[in-house]
Amino acid sequence: MHTPVLRIRPLALGLALTAAALAVFAAGAAQAQEKVVFATNWKAEAGHGGFYQALADGTYKKYGLDVDIQQGGPMVNNRPMLPAGKVDFLMAGNLLQSFDNVKNGVPTVVVAAFFQKDPQAMFAHPGQGYDSLKDMAKAPVAFIGKDGQFSFWQWMKSEHGFTDAQLKPYTFNVAPFLADKRSVQQGYAISEPLSIKEQAGFDPVVQLLADSGFSTYSTTIETRAELIKSRPETVRKFIEASIIGWNNYLYGDNKAANALIARINPDASPAALQGSIALIKKMGIVDSGDSLTRGIGAIDEARVKDFYDKMVKAGLYKPGEVDLAKVVTTQFVNKGVGLDLRKKFTGH
Repeated sequence: MHTPVLRIRPLALGLALTAAALAVFAAGAAQAQEKVVFATNWKAEAGHGGFYQALADGTYKKYGLDVDIQQGGPMVNNRPMLPAGKVDFLMAGNLLQSFDNVKNGVPTVVVAAFFQKDPQAMFAHPGQGYDSLKDMAKAPVAFIGKDGQFSFWQWMKSEHGFTDAQLKPYTFNVAPFLADKRSVQQGYAISEPLSIKEQAGFDPVVQLLADSGFSTYSTTIETRAELIKSRPETVRKFIEASIIGWNNYLYGDNKAANALIARINPDASPAALQGSIALIKKMGIVDSGDSLTRGIGAIDEARVKDFYDKMVKAGLYKPGEVDLAKVVTTQFVNKGVGLDLRKKFTGH
């Protein structure tokens, strides 16, 4: 096929200019995708779903971020990676770790709280009269893990009448609890009830510590104080994209996120993921309280102080030992991000 020579010269020039423009645009786009490393505190699961949603559906990319999510696990400790500069954002369990950082002079700051309620709970067998946390304080045996003994157990003793005479070590094996109907056991409210039902065929009584005054936030996001100062836009974009991811995960189409989670963590079965999402919604773990008006990830500084005061009473800290002004910032939350999405999906 013959192409007229006289026509190709301006066309070729135009194509060359277009190609050059595309190359410049592509280079700019590549530069715009800022690399961000986010480390979680456990294997990929539904409790991390909003972050994987933002990765799977391209929300992070829309915000100009190339996010690498590094999962944690039983043999992985991502916490030292943040102050060392190896990761940019870290998922923390609750505010106790953040209090410890400030107490020990580690310059990290909580910039969002994705769980309004800590999923830490106590479980009991049904029909045993343990229908409140105060009732559970009368159980002859309480299985509590080592970390729990030095954290929420101290609060349970100071606030709800539990005693060390009840204490037996919990090794993350539910068999001793299942074998003793009069015992109670710690657990994660969005996962263990599912495994207990699968193994023993009954739904345990679940008492969420958050519903009895354990007022910490959970699944908080920490970053370095230096990063907030030098790259505030990076922090803003990561937090806002994650908020949108959580709205889409809870209320929209989460198939791609769940597929990504299952690929990263083969133990996360479709049934387990769907079961956990249902419990997250039912208990208001992510979206309740302040998040209903301020947006997912909301932080109330007065609540942070309330929790610290309770931990002082429980003997975990001394009054004034932690400078609470250094623990959290509300610079990147409480702006109503995602409220329109929730309304779109749910009607309210």
